[in-house]
Amino acid sequence: MTESQQETERKYEAPSADDTTWLPDLAGVGGIVSVVEQGTEDLDAVYYDTVDLRLAGASVTLRRRTGGTDAGWHLKLPLSGDSREEVRAPLSDTLPDSLRDLALSRTRGAELRPVVRIRSTRGVRQLVGSQGAVLAELSLDAVRAEALLATGTRAASWTEMEVELAPDADPALLDVVDKTLRKSGVHRADSPSKLARALEETAVGAPRVPDEPGGEAVVRGSAGEAVLGYVAEQIRTLVTLDPAVRRDVPDSVHKMRVAARRLRSVLRSYRPVLDRKTTDPLRKELKWLGGELGAERDQEVLLERLRTKIDAVPDELAFGPVSARLQIWDADKSSKARRRTLEALDSDRYLALLDSLATLTERPPLRAKAARKPKKVTAKAIVKEYGRLSARMEHALDLSPGTDRDRALHEARKAAKGTRYATEPARDALGKPAKRLGKRVKAVQKVLGDHQDSVVARDALRKMALAAHAAGETGFVWGLLYGQEQAVADRRERELPAVWADASRSGLRKALDH
Repeated sequence: MTESQQETERKYEAPSADDTTWLPDLAGVGGIVSVVEQGTEDLDAVYYDTVDLRLAGASVTLRRRTGGTDAGWHLKLPLSGDSREEVRAPLSDTLPDSLRDLALSRTRGAELRPVVRIRSTRGVRQLVGSQGAVLAELSLDAVRAEALLATGTRAASWTEMEVELAPDADPALLDVVDKTLRKSGVHRADSPSKLARALEETAVGAPRVPDEPGGEAVVRGSAGEAVLGYVAEQIRTLVTLDPAVRRDVPDSVHKMRVAARRLRSVLRSYRPVLDRKTTDPLRKELKWLGGELGAERDQEVLLERLRTKIDAVPDELAFGPVSARLQIWDADKSSKARRRTLEALDSDRYLALLDSLATLTERPPLRAKAARKPKKVTAKAIVKEYGRLSARMEHALDLSPGTDRDRALHEARKAAKGTRYATEPARDALGKPAKRLGKRVKAVQKVLGDHQDSVVARDALRKMALAAHAAGETGFVWGLLYGQEQAVADRRERELPAVWADASRSGLRKALDH
């Protein structure tokens, strides 16, 4: 069992933990009314990582800590700015599987072992506001670090200070306190965490923090740099979202699936930059991952769509146990889709994919065109994707309404996504033309997406109508909703030619060609 909370803090160098004459009085600063001493506590933490420090390299820490008010296992995941998410599990002798799984996208299955032991004597002061509300906690730590890996050769000690914002407190308080501390000569710590400093000062080694993708192999200002930078960003997004997906955080499956799709699409679009002998197998695995995540995401979208439409049915027309049947249908579908997601993330195939993605950015399979200026290379890739989209759109619009046209419009939607994703690594090089095309193609994709969602919804409604009929229930509401979805599809098909015409303006194509 785990629980999580967000923590926002800043670390400072501290001359001493015993003589605190250097510490300014913070009463009266930023709504702080008083500073209340809470005494001292002894903390003892063993930090775990892989031998090559993969967690530390990703700014993630995993520790088993005793002492204090929050003894237990703590996994800290980076958020933006000064914030991190801390996931906690109860104290035990062995690493909980739940935390091991949440770290898996960073460790990629490598063994976790103790790397550093850090003991701290902590003096705690609460920064209290009006009506006794605790705004933040100021901690002075006398720290002693000991290497636990054979590569470490010595112990280290130092003093530091942390100012941690209380839950729901105004983040601006940290800036006000920071300004006061700096005026008193107290400066921010160079190391982002105790672990980072301990690894350095005990000679365990510095974690490998990812450099610019491809390192020295990539020509600065080249097409290779633009494409690899985008690829690396999507890989980071995918890896970062893994723990959120495992914990069923809202919208996390959708975001992770989109990252996989973007990667897969851009690796195809930019084959002249990255050798397809390497990227095609990766695209196959990304397609597999997207498909496994898609079951859960598609069910989420469909459920929300149907629930919204059922809620909108007037009471005088709501015949039969419609909501109950929808709930039964979703319980079965959602549980199966959830299991499918988690089984995929726990599979050896997924770990192999993560390894391959790490290798892709560390040792990119660059082709000759990767060294060229990005403008022409990216423009050519976009125009090619646009040509694929144009051909599929023309084919779909030539068909009569019906199943074949539905399939063709779905294929056009995929091509629209590919075109939009191809513009994203090119926006610095091409500027407004790429952004404009991406925006207009997104409008096409939105119309096609709503049309496809209607196709899927009609299929589900038909099946639920059959199930209701077999159970002796009226199928009136299901038929009503089916008709509404058919009307949605018809409207989207009528809108599509104008939206497509806007996206396919010849002036935009000319701008990209040049």
